[in-house]
Amino acid sequence: MGEGAMLNESEFKFDSGAGGQAMKKDLHDRIETFAELLFKSRYPVFFTGAGISTESGLPDFRGPDGMWTRRDKGLAPKPSKPWDSVEPNSGHMAVAELQKMGKLKFLISQNVDNLHLKSGIRPDLLAELHGNLTKLRCSRCGKTFDKSSGRTACPCGGRLTSSVVDFGQLLPEKDLFLSYEHSRRSDLFVVVGSSLVVTPAADMPREALNAGAKLVIINAGDTPFDPYAHLRFWEKISDVLPPAVQRFKILMGVE
Repeated sequence: MGEGAMLNESEFKFDSGAGGQAMKKDLHDRIETFAELLFKSRYPVFFTGAGISTESGLPDFRGPDGMWTRRDKGLAPKPSKPWDSVEPNSGHMAVAELQKMGKLKFLISQNVDNLHLKSGIRPDLLAELHGNLTKLRCSRCGKTFDKSSGRTACPCGGRLTSSVVDFGQLLPEKDLFLSYEHSRRSDLFVVVGSSLVVTPAADMPREALNAGAKLVIINAGDTPFDPYAHLRFWEKISDVLPPAVQRFKILMGVE
C-alpha cells in the first residue's frame, strides 16, 4: 500500500458498524471502554508513532503542526528540544506501567527517539522499526550496540553504522519479523500517535484486524484505518492513555 492510500473495506474481516457507534461515545465512556478492552484482552500489542513524543517536546510529522505538514504549507519547522535532552512523558510511562503489570505483550514503534527504552520498556518487548538514534547496528548480523560503547566493529566482524533507517532503506529484518508476528497474535491492537500511512509499518493494524483483533486508535489526525477502529480517540494522548491505564489497574484490583 503506498503513501496516503485508502483502504478497501473488503480487505478486512471486520465490520466497522460497531466501531462507528463506539466512536460516538464521550471521552469518559470511551476511556472506560478502553480500560475494559485492556482488562479482557489476552494479547494486547501497542504501536506508537511520533505523536506519543510531542508532549516531550519533539515534533511529529503529519499532525496539524507536524514537520511534513508545515513543509507542505511552505513553513519552516518549529524549533524543538535537542533529541538527547528529552524525557519520556505520561504516555510513555503508561505503556511502561502495563509492562510492569505483565499486561503488555509487545510494543512496535516507528520512533527513533529512545524514549520507550528510557521509560523502562524491556528491549525484548520492543521492535524499533525505524531504528534508534542512540544505537549502532551491525551491517552483517544486525545486532545493535549503544553508541556510548565506543565500538566500531561487531564481534562477528561486521561494520557498525547508524541504526536509523533512512528513506529507501530496508527496515531491520528482525524487528519487522517480530512486528508482523506479534500483530497477528494480538487480540487488542492499540495505535498511539501515528497517522498510519507509512508502510510497511502501517501494515501492522491490518494484520491485527485480519487476525480478529480489536483496534483502538489514539491520534489527533485522521488515519486510513479510522473506519475499522472499534474505539477512536482524537484527544491528547495524555488525556487518554494514563487515565485508561489507571482505570485498568482498578479493574485489576491493584489500586
